Amino acid sequence: MYVVSAGRVIGVDVGTSSVKAIAVDESGAVVGSADRSYPVAMEQPGWSEQDPALWWEACESALQELEADRCDGIGLSGQMHGLVALDGSDAPLRPAILWNDGRSQPQVDALLDEVGVARLVELSGNRPLAGFTAPKLLWLAEHEPELRARIRRIMLPKDYVRLRLTGEAACEVTDASGTLLLDVEHRRWSEPLCEVFGVDPAWLPPVHESSAVVGRTRAGVPVAAGAGDQAAGALGVGVIDAAGPASLVLGTSGVIFAAQDAYAADPEGRLHEFCHALEGRWHVMGVILAAAGALAWLDSAVGHGDGIPALLQEAAAWPAGSEGLLFAPYLSGERTPHPDSDVRGGFVGLGLRHDRGAMVRAVLEGVAHALRDGLDLIHSTGARPASARVSGGGARSELWCEILAAVLDLPLEHTASASAGAAYGAALLGGVAGGLFSDPAAAASATVRVTGEVAPDPALVEAYAAQRERYQALYPALAAFKPEAASWR
Repeated sequence: MYVVSAGRVIGVDVGTSSVKAIAVDESGAVVGSADRSYPVAMEQPGWSEQDPALWWEACESALQELEADRCDGIGLSGQMHGLVALDGSDAPLRPAILWNDGRSQPQVDALLDEVGVARLVELSGNRPLAGFTAPKLLWLAEHEPELRARIRRIMLPKDYVRLRLTGEAACEVTDASGTLLLDVEHRRWSEPLCEVFGVDPAWLPPVHESSAVVGRTRAGVPVAAGAGDQAAGALGVGVIDAAGPASLVLGTSGVIFAAQDAYAADPEGRLHEFCHALEGRWHVMGVILAAAGALAWLDSAVGHGDGIPALLQEAAAWPAGSEGLLFAPYLSGERTPHPDSDVRGGFVGLGLRHDRGAMVRAVLEGVAHALRDGLDLIHSTGARPASARVSGGGARSELWCEILAAVLDLPLEHTASASAGAAYGAALLGGVAGGLFSDPAAAASATVRVTGEVAPDPALVEAYAAQRERYQALYPALAAFKPEAASWR
């Protein structure tokens, strides 16, 4: 249920497991929400696919529940990197290949040998990863060439929803940044990258700034171009410029994100360099593949049905450092600072005194150290955020926030909008499209409110600083003992 009010906008987040739609009023209050879930198909090891029709059906239902025809504007966000291949009638040729699909790693390896990291970073600001969009097209060329020959348009997940909602084929700069086909510095499609990946530029829809009006619904409601989930989420907690806070996301994966007032890519491509949802701004981002997902895995392995709150209570009984127990959260490979899809995680330093609570605390600490690796790289680009605004399911844990504040040596701020995630930032962009706000920065300033802070505990800061060198020795050791990871490719 929701309250219909003047100045109401809707944000839609097309996630990996569900669509989340929220209605937001002019003050920034969430006055309605609707969620619709759908499955992910994993028919082979390392594959992750979805039928694009599921996104549209879920969005259409959620928007009907929120009476979207009566709102002032709609903004879209969604999972990044997914490949939606369309024919000449804009019908999907196959299920979409998602961000967490690793099948194109051999193509990425060949690309690195042939083109090199330096040239790819020069062109795009980023190094290629199997999860990105363009390498999936190389996989199609090798394994499904007849289907690839029928492609007439490629889209990203939220943009396919826009196509169905408005009839407009369009993209925007934040999501396009994750395709490996965008000249991120100049915020336009790259002809040299299209040549590298064998992409016909006619396949690519026009690329816009995030707050631009790109189409209208049948009822005439303006629809903003929108933003990828991380840029939308950062906007939704007020991370809008280099002088402000960073964004720290504790979802299934973990993200440390800092806004930039000028383009500044890491020369080695160890961080993602993407356009931000504000015109003339960029962001740098470190990503780890298992954050709250690592805690959920441990719960499934040793929780015995007790639930995560019980596990966290047991972890709180252990001191910082868990008496020498370390955890590397590389459960499905890693991105930052180690772009390695084959490495796997592990506990190191287990002793007879360690129990389930110690293992939980080590997971919390290991994730925090992995995110600190990303923050250190962000510092190397010249960004020095003085705080971080935390969101995602893991942010509900007071203990985990205390550990993160100490490992990162940053105050963590909670906001009223954090629980709404990327849908909140999408709603703010919808508010700009609908005329409620003059621009995204004004929208965030008018609506985002800090509700609490976790300051770093000096004693914990010291303890975790002493632990850093031991943690950083884990990756080289684990990388030397990889399983037969590539056998499924």
